[in-house]
Amino acid sequence: MSLRLLATLAVSALWCAVSLAALPVAYRPMVVMPIPLASSSAAPNIEFDITAAQERARREGKSLYLYLGAKDCPYCQAYEAFLDGHADELMPHFGKYLIVDLRSSLSVTAPHLFFKVGGVSRPYAEFLRAMGDERASRLVYPSVWLLDGALKPLMQMPAGAGTFMTVPEQLEVLRLQQ
Repeated sequence: MSLRLLATLAVSALWCAVSLAALPVAYRPMVVMPIPLASSSAAPNIEFDITAAQERARREGKSLYLYLGAKDCPYCQAYEAFLDGHADELMPHFGKYLIVDLRSSLSVTAPHLFFKVGGVSRPYAEFLRAMGDERASRLVYPSVWLLDGALKPLMQMPAGAGTFMTVPEQLEVLRLQQ
């Protein structure tokens, strides 16, 4: 089997598994699946094209709740279960956001993650710097960004394990209370 075929099969298997990750259906997230990119290493490069999400949010007059989770991340699964278990309490407060679910895997590290907006693809750290996020040096799962229509942060967000895992904490985030 050729090296190229093996790499294609590995990336395909990874993304079939990734499709299992998800924010709860009750939140009606816009799912953005990763696009495999060429890579010079054994690790696959992926890109999330969030152009359609940005355009939709602008059309609907909403901000973006951009969620980067990993299907094999226990903290992501705990956060998703928390959201699912508290949907009745939280859903009314998500109304001003277009919820965007970016589905990844823990095997995807910062050097292999790219974001595309309007035809311009940027590596993860460069994308975060361009939008003014102070966490540009680290990739942590799960990550949430609250962004305006120009993809600028509405507030600096914490990331990782235990972040806003109570209803009052989640409501503070949605209300943009620091």
